[in-house]
Amino acid sequence: MTDEEVLAEFREAEALLEGHFILSSGLRSPRYLQCARVLMNPARGERLAQALALKIPDKIKIQLEAVVSPAMGGVIAGHEMGRALGLDAMFVERPEGVFGLRRGFRLNPGQKVLLMEDVVTTGLSSREAIKAVAEAGGEVIAAASLIDRSNGTADLGVPFFPLIRLEVPTYAPDALPPELEAIPAVKPGSRAKP
Repeated sequence: MTDEEVLAEFREAEALLEGHFILSSGLRSPRYLQCARVLMNPARGERLAQALALKIPDKIKIQLEAVVSPAMGGVIAGHEMGRALGLDAMFVERPEGVFGLRRGFRLNPGQKVLLMEDVVTTGLSSREAIKAVAEAGGEVIAAASLIDRSNGTADLGVPFFPLIRLEVPTYAPDALPPELEAIPAVKPGSRAKP
């Protein structure tokens, strides 16, 4: 799947939004990728995950034993990646502010995990999820996401395979360009606080 084909999937799903958005990192952006919309169609989610699975090197894929994603945004992406790889898919969540496995999910000691995200911006959620996997006994050996919008700055500490890299400017809340200052900010993501 080419970058343009991936973006076409987002456009068709009305998942590429324009405006003034507060990202989960607290940064601001004039564009937002609403992966929940692109993944609400199971066939589309399956296509995207299969295309992404092809980008993960075989030497990594043969080691993988599970897929873990951070809730809320990564749940469907993780499930579809689990299907594409033929692996169980679990998610970590943070009902009290810190990621952890719940709902009976568990990892065996040393179990090799792919961390699956929908979108990576700063990598904060990914690093927090990787820490939670380690605390649960697993080992994240690679990470993947549908979209990398970090502009090449996200360091997850493991090999990282995005389906597409998308250059989108981000700004600190106190350093907005005039065109964003003039638009009310909205927070479409899943985190309660930046």
